[in-house]
Amino acid sequence: MSATQDSTPVASAPTEKMTLLRLLRNILPFVLPYRWLIAVTLSLTLVGSLMAQVNAVVLDRAVDAINALLHEPTFAWSRATRILLIISSILLGKEVVSLLVTFFQRYFGERMRILVSRDLSLRVVERILSFRMDFFSAEGNETGRLQSRIDRGIMSLSNTVNGFFIEILPLFTSAILALCLMFAANVYVGLVALCIVPIYFWVTNIQARRMKGGRRSIFQSHQAVSQGILNIIESIAVIKSFNREPIEADRQADVQTQMTDRQLATRRQSYFFNGLKSFLEQIGTVLIIILTAYLVLIDYPGMSIGKIMYHVMLFANVSAPIRQLHRIYDDLNDALIYAEGFFSILHADGEVEATGEHRAAEVRGEFCMQGVNFTYPNGNQALHDVTLRIPAGKITALVGLSGAGKTTIVSLLDKFYRPDSGSVTLDGVELDRWDTRCLREHVGLVLQKNHIFDGSIEENIRYGNPTATHEDILHAARQASLYDQVMALPHGFDTPALQLSGGQQQRVAIARMFVKNPPVIFLDEPTASLDAIATEQIKSSIDAIKAGRTVVIISHNIGQIIDADLIYVLQEGRVVQSGTPDEVYRQGGLYKQIFDASARSMNADKIAHTMQ
Repeated sequence: MSATQDSTPVASAPTEKMTLLRLLRNILPFVLPYRWLIAVTLSLTLVGSLMAQVNAVVLDRAVDAINALLHEPTFAWSRATRILLIISSILLGKEVVSLLVTFFQRYFGERMRILVSRDLSLRVVERILSFRMDFFSAEGNETGRLQSRIDRGIMSLSNTVNGFFIEILPLFTSAILALCLMFAANVYVGLVALCIVPIYFWVTNIQARRMKGGRRSIFQSHQAVSQGILNIIESIAVIKSFNREPIEADRQADVQTQMTDRQLATRRQSYFFNGLKSFLEQIGTVLIIILTAYLVLIDYPGMSIGKIMYHVMLFANVSAPIRQLHRIYDDLNDALIYAEGFFSILHADGEVEATGEHRAAEVRGEFCMQGVNFTYPNGNQALHDVTLRIPAGKITALVGLSGAGKTTIVSLLDKFYRPDSGSVTLDGVELDRWDTRCLREHVGLVLQKNHIFDGSIEENIRYGNPTATHEDILHAARQASLYDQVMALPHGFDTPALQLSGGQQQRVAIARMFVKNPPVIFLDEPTASLDAIATEQIKSSIDAIKAGRTVVIISHNIGQIIDADLIYVLQEGRVVQSGTPDEVYRQGGLYKQIFDASARSMNADKIAHTMQ
């Protein structure tokens, strides 16, 4: 069976690196709808930042008041008690206010994170549903890799929003206020504190540049691990049947080892730079203590013992972002890496499925392909100058060896992909001009392997027609020779469809097509996974629904091919024979070879002799 891909190149990796400015620009549309949350959070941030300076101010006044009290000729316990009560009241009141501010700040910040996470998830689902089929078959867009890009992107971006309003914004607001208070108290001390900050940011910037490549490689390793585990789960039957568990375990171990090595190397760099930044912070604290102590000793105006503690505590508020910045910066750099993969999905405009404006209440189902060429993204041409006509209301069979291009043709007719050149029309209208939803509402598709959704049997059949009644579902199940088997189950049509056998799931897919009842039907090996009796039952049902409909069938079953009104024989992407079954057989060539080989493989002579 021919694989199907569009010839348009698909970019599986982001083409531009994510920067902080680009990240903010991309995430802003998801944050702005919650302006009221932003306003509340900003107000709480300002109040919380003011509260963070209270300890320094109180300690400054308290130390100076107590120092003055100790130097008085007579110690007065009443004044000391009053000072202690005032200090205790202010500090306890401050803690109560801070508790309330922190609670609501974290609550509203978390609420914003959850809402943004929801919106990101919905937006990426909408985008994925709008993409052409070739997007999902492109290198780098395997299921596991896509899932990793989406999951980690949403988690990292929503955490970035939460971290900005819960950690970064309060810390930097508090630092700015503390720095302003230091300058107001003493310009020299303020300058010392201010000089430490850019040095710290300079070191942090070097850290980010050197570690970005390591972070990107770790992200790629995470995708490889996710894809590897998914492949193991999907191929578990094959793995066990060949006793290849050790090979798969070793292969996964290699991927995990590479990721571990990259993680350890990144952590080594991170710990080195974090230690260097902590050292710079401590140097700043030491310089503040030395300078303020010196100013007190020389009796500098406005400086006192209380001011030493005042400036040390304020510098602690200035350096609080510095203490937290390495962790915040790590998270932010992770967000930049994960955002590249996530927003490459949202911004993949070239991969969106195109649609036209032409609609029709009735579709006759006459398809024409004229000079159609189709090429894989890797350069392997699948169809070569294919010209054919599928008459309305007739049965057309596509016959050929595996890889001849049969499924590719069906995919082009269903507008899953676009040809490189040539034209494809439906009822005389170019397929590109057709509204895609309208086209597919009139087409029923049954594949060799159909997807069964997580849900009941009835829900899976109703997927073909959401407005179908329960009676419609039962009728479709009878047409697909599924009704009796389902009714024999303890929960009947409420049974989870994933619990059915492969053949039963195929019947569910066929029943889904019956309940849709479309004028055009594409059948790609519809009975390949069914037994002989089920095949005959399904054939009878399909024969009944074929009447008056346009049917395109791909099958290696002679009984289904020979019923066709018209046959097109394909070889290596070219139409090599066409006509009625009898005409094409008398032409000899590939069709006769396939027909005779099928008869021999079925031991037709012995079967005929047995039936005599």
